[in-house]
Amino acid sequence: MSTVTIAPIVLPPTRSGGRVTQLRVILSEWSKFRSLRSTRYTLLTTVVLTVGLALAAAVAVVSQWGTTSAADKATFEPLQVSVVGAAIGVLVIGVLGVLMMTSEFSTGLVSSTFAAVPRRLPVLWGKATVYSVIALTVTVPAMLVAFFASQAILSSSHLQTDLGHSGVARAVLGSALYLTIAGLLGLGLGGIFRSTAAAVTSLTGLLFVLPLLVTILPAGLSNSISPYLPGNAGRAIMSIAPQEHALSPWVGLAVFAAYAVAAMAGAAILLVRRDV
Repeated sequence: MSTVTIAPIVLPPTRSGGRVTQLRVILSEWSKFRSLRSTRYTLLTTVVLTVGLALAAAVAVVSQWGTTSAADKATFEPLQVSVVGAAIGVLVIGVLGVLMMTSEFSTGLVSSTFAAVPRRLPVLWGKATVYSVIALTVTVPAMLVAFFASQAILSSSHLQTDLGHSGVARAVLGSALYLTIAGLLGLGLGGIFRSTAAAVTSLTGLLFVLPLLVTILPAGLSNSISPYLPGNAGRAIMSIAPQEHALSPWVGLAVFAAYAVAAMAGAAILLVRRDV
């Protein structure tokens, strides 16, 4: 992992005479966010995966369409080609959320941060605000580019769909929300564990490993639990067709958001109660 260099904690002067306000904390967090070298790489990787995998999937579908079975052709959903990158990129942007919290603990800079903001919780809210704005600013355009570019490729074989089709716009923009919420989940886990390795491992387990483990349970139990797992619930927003043993799109995203809220609440409690 690259060396993390974070700017000193300097709250911008205001008319309040130096009093710590939430706005000043947000500006300070924005300054620290920009100074993280990993930020640019992580955001770039998220965009590359989101767009690149969608393009690769579209090219693969078009090149193999002639040999695709009739059954697969009948069930083909062009939207899934456009959102395939988000299903993988979610881990990368989730790691960014983790790093926003754990980087200060690993360098010891958190002591200076909490000295400047003794109440501590404004720091967590500031990080969440900065992350959410940046994540949405990056993921919404990335998902739109992934959609239009991949559908343009599919159109060469007349397989494309468009934003006007029922549920497509919701799925494309909802995928950006899914990515953003995943980072907030990572941010909360970072605040709970204060260790990059532990938080990333937990995030990976929740999003990818736990769903696999549940599949080994008896079918009835697995089908009952699976829709409510974080990753499965969040990915429901990406589908436009009813899925068996899955939550409806907005309910699924709400459940996923509830996991992120729970992680943030846990981080908030521990930030107040634990020493640095």
